[in-house]
Amino acid sequence: MKIVVLDGFAVNPGDLSWDFFKKYGEVEVFAKTPDSECAEKCVGATAVYTNRAKITDELLDKCPTIKYVSALGTGFDMIDIDACKKRGVAVVNIPAYSTASVAQLTIQFLLTLHADIDGMQGIVKDGMWTGIPGYQYQRVLFTELEGLTLGLVGCGNIGGRVASAASALGMRILAHTAHSHDDTDIIKYVPLDTLLGEADTVSLHCPLNDSTRGMVNAQFIAKMKDGARLINTSRGAVLNEKDVADALNRGKLAGAALDVLANEPALPENPLLTAKNCIITPHIAWASKASRERLLAVLDASMDNFVKTGVGLNRIV
Repeated sequence: MKIVVLDGFAVNPGDLSWDFFKKYGEVEVFAKTPDSECAEKCVGATAVYTNRAKITDELLDKCPTIKYVSALGTGFDMIDIDACKKRGVAVVNIPAYSTASVAQLTIQFLLTLHADIDGMQGIVKDGMWTGIPGYQYQRVLFTELEGLTLGLVGCGNIGGRVASAASALGMRILAHTAHSHDDTDIIKYVPLDTLLGEADTVSLHCPLNDSTRGMVNAQFIAKMKDGARLINTSRGAVLNEKDVADALNRGKLAGAALDVLANEPALPENPLLTAKNCIITPHIAWASKASRERLLAVLDASMDNFVKTGVGLNRIV
């Protein structure tokens, strides 16, 4: 069996090993493959792995030997699911491997949006200190989270982990999901408009699909509290980036922390790059070494199951 990893660099830039694939057959690992070269790389392959490289109907026409396509992560919007389904190609993803890491960065974003550690260090470097005559506490942002409301749009494994951590900090937790859920000891499920009207911070943990693409737009933001904060560790295209930048610049949003953008790496003209009080990190929430080690372990287990039964783990189609 020929196995092809089209764009493995993000998952494994060299600090881990792909050798586990060798027990299943011949493996070719490419750091990154342009979409225009994907079909050429996949000729004769049975199993193909992709992070962002597109698996299209045209590619599958050119590579009829493909029987198994795996995302190198949770998201699979780069794979044409209908094209795979009509050909009987199994598609799998890797859910839950990064739950702890994404939840951790989300909480770090939450803390950073409410406490300016850099500003506090600057006070020390300027020779000032609390209690010195003339010092003004309002010089630096430091807002207590106790009693504030966190709104989670999407509340799966990651959202649930974030809810637990934020609740431990004394926050009230609201959540809105596409499917109904019973309230828990710490989470109250509410309609989206209720969440937006009551949350001091809105954190996005929803998939990218037709109903969520561009969801956070001017109308969405208008329903949020004045001075609310926004966190996105889901998918960049959930935001209308211009509308979010406009809301930051006019103060409707007091801050935003984003690990994802609609186009990555960031395009120079992206208005969020120059928006006020906007933190942007390079889509790194999933990428701790522990997280990536779990990802490779699931890839191994899923391929083992495919070889033995013809069905991979976490099958989408």
